[in-house]
Amino acid sequence: MRYLALGDSYTIGEGVPEASRWPVQLAARLRAAGHSIHDPQIIAKTGWTTDELDAAITQVAPSPHCALVTLLIGVNNQYRGRPLEEYRAQFDALLSRAIGFADGRAERVIVVSIPDWGVTAFAEDRDPVAIAEQIDAFNAAAKAVAIARGAHWVSVTEASRSHGAEARFLAEDGLHPSASAYREWAAQVEPVARKALTP
Repeated sequence: MRYLALGDSYTIGEGVPEASRWPVQLAARLRAAGHSIHDPQIIAKTGWTTDELDAAITQVAPSPHCALVTLLIGVNNQYRGRPLEEYRAQFDALLSRAIGFADGRAERVIVVSIPDWGVTAFAEDRDPVAIAEQIDAFNAAAKAVAIARGAHWVSVTEASRSHGAEARFLAEDGLHPSASAYREWAAQVEPVARKALTP
């Protein structure tokens, strides 16, 4: 079965080995659970916003007929101060494309929440309360769109807030998650993915 993972630095796994990226860990967990699924085709790059991901999808033109699609995007919209309503509209369009790659089956698509980078060492000179409020607003918009379209929603935000300041859960840059953090994410997504893959 084909698996397409769409996103930004969190999906490409900035600062961790390829095998430690959470979509790759997820695929390994699914295979261990008996699902015959390939490692993901990943379309993601550090720094991408929703419109940049959309353009990349058009350029790459991934194959359709995916059994599973994951989508995690928006932190760079928030970081750059882009409008929430712009994000909502662009995210809705991206989710529509994601569902298309799953042959129109929204139940095969999993939207993963934006983690809270405001708790990390990178953000120690910034306002964590303001960042949290903005992240919550972006996540609320994405969740509403996901639910309305029938896709799954998995929140890793709470985990990022619980452990995001701990060195072992951070990559060397003090901002992006470590392999251990991604292991937690994959564990959270796995039961939803197993449900999505069950006929």
